[in-house]
Amino acid sequence: MNALHFDSLTYANRLKAAGMESGLAEVQASAMSEVIQGQSHNLSTKQEVQQLGHDVRKEIQLLEQRMVIKLGSLMVLAIGVVATLVKAL
Repeated sequence: MNALHFDSLTYANRLKAAGMESGLAEVQASAMSEVIQGQSHNLSTKQEVQQLGHDVRKEIQLLEQRMVIKLGSLMVLAIGVVATLVKAL
């Protein structure tokens, strides 16, 4: 996975330009950098998302096949029950 880039110096300078005290701006920038770097392992790449989408589509197709088989089996059973009842009555 590509590392997430966060320019803490630019962030601190923008905070200072907005009127924040220099020391506080630097601490804020440092803390923000730590949070972003700490959370970057939770991010997914485009390839990971595409693979997940592919896996989900395959799983949906398999579920659809199983549902068709079960529905077909139920229909055959229902027809058999109706045919047996017709013969019996």
